[in-house]
Amino acid sequence: MYLIHAQLVLPKDSLIPDGVAPEALRLALPEERVEHVSLHPKGPRGPVLGVYLLAESLAQAEERTASLCERLLARHPGLAGWSMRRAEAAFLAPLGHGLLGPPVRPTSGPVQRAE
Repeated sequence: MYLIHAQLVLPKDSLIPDGVAPEALRLALPEERVEHVSLHPKGPRGPVLGVYLLAESLAQAEERTASLCERLLARHPGLAGWSMRRAEAAFLAPLGHGLLGPPVRPTSGPVQRAE
């Protein structure tokens, strides 16, 4: 399963309409194998549609997400004038690491308690 983030671009002064994520899920084709869709309205660069789907490869997952988003933008009346900047995998740091790498102060051995 893949999590693909589709970054959306709103026209100036527009609002996010209700029901975007459920509508995207409704528009997903069976062969796209979309399992779940969520909307993050306040991403650092604008709204992000998170699409969880099954695919044979990352490239296929990104292509399917882009197709779904293009379909959503074309058919949802509240998204007139919106566009998609990109549809890419969400990169997550491994557990215990900082946002994009190892912790600031990695330990090199067992942790010793102060007595």
